Amino acid sequence: MKRRMALTTFLLPAGYHRDSWRRPGSRADELAGLSLMADLARTAERAKLDAVFLGDCVHANSTMRGDIMMNGFYEPISTLSALAALTSKIGLIGTMSTSFTEPYNAARQFAGLDHMSGGRAGWNVVTSRDGFQNFGGSGAPDPEVRYDRAAEHVEVVQKLWDSWHDDAILVDREAGRWLDTDELVPINHSGERFQVAGPINMPRPPQGRPVLVQAGSSSSGIEFGSKIADIIYTAQPRLEGAIDFYGRLKDAVRGHGRDPETVTVLPGIVPVIGRTEAEAHEIAADLSSMIDLDAGRRQVAGDLFLEIDDIDFDEHIPAERFSEDPKMGTRYHIFRSKAVDQGLTLRELIIDRARSTGHMFFVGTAGQAADRMIEWFDAGACDGFNLNAPYNPDGLELICDLLVPELQERGYFREDYEGDTLRDHLGLDRPSA
Repeated sequence: MKRRMALTTFLLPAGYHRDSWRRPGSRADELAGLSLMADLARTAERAKLDAVFLGDCVHANSTMRGDIMMNGFYEPISTLSALAALTSKIGLIGTMSTSFTEPYNAARQFAGLDHMSGGRAGWNVVTSRDGFQNFGGSGAPDPEVRYDRAAEHVEVVQKLWDSWHDDAILVDREAGRWLDTDELVPINHSGERFQVAGPINMPRPPQGRPVLVQAGSSSSGIEFGSKIADIIYTAQPRLEGAIDFYGRLKDAVRGHGRDPETVTVLPGIVPVIGRTEAEAHEIAADLSSMIDLDAGRRQVAGDLFLEIDDIDFDEHIPAERFSEDPKMGTRYHIFRSKAVDQGLTLRELIIDRARSTGHMFFVGTAGQAADRMIEWFDAGACDGFNLNAPYNPDGLELICDLLVPELQERGYFREDYEGDTLRDHLGLDRPSA
C-alpha cells in the first residue's frame, strides 16, 4: 500500500491571508463565537482530515497593530472542548505555552479534553516569544532557557498522565470499590523548575498520552521537538529547504533512540484553489487588493523588530537593519532572506507576509495543488501538510471539496477514518503507563 499523507488544518476563522475577512461572505461578524468555528471543524471532518489545529496568542500586540489573522479570540481548551461535542472523529490539537502554565494544570486540561473527545486531543507545545508582560515578566528569556523549562514541563505532564495505571478503575459495585488506589502513583517530581507531588486527579487519558505537537524549526526547536513530538509543524517555502529540514529532523529523532517513522513532519501550505487556473489567480489578486499597506507596515515592523517608517513602499529595507542573530527565529530569517537576498521591496514583503507568513503559497487548480503536494511528499520533504485556508469559510470548503478528493483519488489520502482516536489516524501505538 502506498504511504499516505497526514493532513491537518489550521483553524483561523478570519482566514490565513491577512485582511481576507474583508471578502463578502467571510462571516467576520461571527468571530469569537462558536458557530463559525463549528462549521469549519465539521467541514474538515467531512473531508476526513486528521485534525484541526488551533493556535493561541496570550497578548494583544498584533491585534493592536490591526492584525486579526493570528489572535487570541479563541482560547484553545474551551473552544476544542466545545468542538468535541460537535464532531466525532477529527483530532483536536490546541496550543498551550509552557512559559505561562504549570504542568499540573496542563496535564489536567489536556487529559480532560482527551476524555471529553473520546481520545482526540493533541497538545501543541510552545515556549512563546511574546506575552511575558501579561504574566509578571518584562521580556522573553533566551530560547535555551525557554526550551529547558519546556522540556521539564512536558516531562512532568507525561508523568502525571501515567500516574493512573490503565487498570486502576474497577467499578466493582459488589465490593464498593470504584478504583484501586494502589494503581495511583505519586510522581514526586523534584526538578530545577518544578516540584510536583502528583498523582493527577483524573483517570489516564483514553490515548494514554494525548498526541504531542511542536513547531520549532531552529536548532533548539529541532532538538526539543525530536525528543518529544509526534507531529512537527514547520514553515518551509521551498522544496530544497524542506528536504534538508526533514532529513535533519528525522536524524535528530533517530539520535534520541526514537523511530523516525513515528514522527510526522507537516510543513504549512496556503493553497488558493480555483475551479480553473484563471479563477484561482483572480481570487489571489482579489485577496492581495484587500491588504491594508499602512497596517502591513506596522505589522512587519512589529513582527520583525524593524524601524521602517522612513521606507517608501517601493523601496528596499537596508540589509543592516536586519539582525543575523539565529535567536531571532526561523520565521524572522525567512523574511530577512526574502528582503535581503531576494530583494523584495517593502510593498512586496508586506504582501508576501500577508499571504503566506513564511509558508508555501500556492495558486492554481486542485489538480495542480495536488501535483505540488505529491512532489514534496515523494521527494522526502514531508509526511503530509498543514492546510492553511487563505480565506473562510469558502477557502476551506474549496480545499476540502476539491483538493482533498484529488489526493484521495490518487491514493495519497484516506477515503474514510479507520479508527476513533488521533493516534489511530496517525498510526501511533497507545503508550503504556
